Amino acid sequence: MFSRLAHLQTIAVVRRGVHSSVASATSVATKKTIQGPPSSDYIFERESKYGAHNYHPLPVALERGKGVYVWDVEGRKYFDFLSAYSAVNQGHCHPKIVDALKSQADKLTLTSRAFYNNVLGEYEEYVTKLFSYHKVLPMNTGVEAGETACKLARRWGYTVKGIPKYKAKIVFAAENFWGRTLSAISSSTDPSSYDGFGPFMPGFDIIPYNDLPALERVLQDPNVAAFMVEPIQGEAGVVVPDPGYLMGVRELCTRHQVLFIADEIQTGLARTGRWLAVDHEGVRPDVVLLGKALSGGLYPVSAVLCDDEVMLTIKPGEHGSTYGGNPLGCRVAIAALEVLEEENLGENAEKMGNILRNELMKLPSDIVTAVRGKGLLNAIVIRETKGTGTHILLQTLFL
Repeated sequence: MFSRLAHLQTIAVVRRGVHSSVASATSVATKKTIQGPPSSDYIFERESKYGAHNYHPLPVALERGKGVYVWDVEGRKYFDFLSAYSAVNQGHCHPKIVDALKSQADKLTLTSRAFYNNVLGEYEEYVTKLFSYHKVLPMNTGVEAGETACKLARRWGYTVKGIPKYKAKIVFAAENFWGRTLSAISSSTDPSSYDGFGPFMPGFDIIPYNDLPALERVLQDPNVAAFMVEPIQGEAGVVVPDPGYLMGVRELCTRHQVLFIADEIQTGLARTGRWLAVDHEGVRPDVVLLGKALSGGLYPVSAVLCDDEVMLTIKPGEHGSTYGGNPLGCRVAIAALEVLEEENLGENAEKMGNILRNELMKLPSDIVTAVRGKGLLNAIVIRETKGTGTHILLQTLFL
């Protein structure tokens, strides 16, 4: 059942009347026939032939999804533990979000930011009031939100903190992951992300995660503008920091006049049992990054939230995106946020997560060596049986 090693995630199978484990490519599919839809094997081969080899997916060719379930092209039913890396916290194809997308698509989809549209302001008011920030800057993907935060931090460092021109630094935690652009890999400690892609972005410092003394030391440098950190590290294996870590980050950043940037792309929006993962410690970052579940998996939408002191350092023409803040994305995001609120999905995630971890911890300790997480962002460490050539597999469960 558990098929993630390093970067692959888990899909659990709910097969009907057959063996309940993820099948191999050869057993899952038959060859494409002249008539009928393509088989899984055909889909695997076609992607390999015509697509870039920048991903290595699990051998499952999905065709449709509903709620927590997905079906492959042969009609086999799967229980989705991945949730598209927390992008479908509301479930696959939630009807309210789908209806919002269809309705808006019939009216207006894209204007660019050369014009006003009648949905963007409604969305901006909704999301800023929901999270209690002055302003939002709308983008599309999570990595764009991270890039936006870096630009905001540097500009704020120069215009507000008074850092000498082009000397601003941003601090990141080791084992972070926020994308694969040059800026993102410049902050990475994973060789598979950065190896062979240098030279890298200057002005980035990296310290250990969950290490307040290390943060305090690096913040002695007056040229540090920001510390960007995941409240729970997702790609690293759902690494939950010690209690009080985020409060300590807030205190140190305030003391040294450094922006606290919380990357909530994966941890935010009810996944961990709260609207934001930082809410578990009651801290308020200077900048919050949102994405993934912000659109319920229907459309790329991301956002950067902060107050006027930071946001208004960027002037017209200095940052943006053709698609950022488009009417279709904004309407979908409003519906996605309403679903989280109306269905109490944060409360549900906390309740179900407690049950999940309690039951997982009952498994034999010689098989399951660790269980950790918050809400429905969880990880288990499984010890492989002897003779496999693999020692410890870190498996991440998303529900």
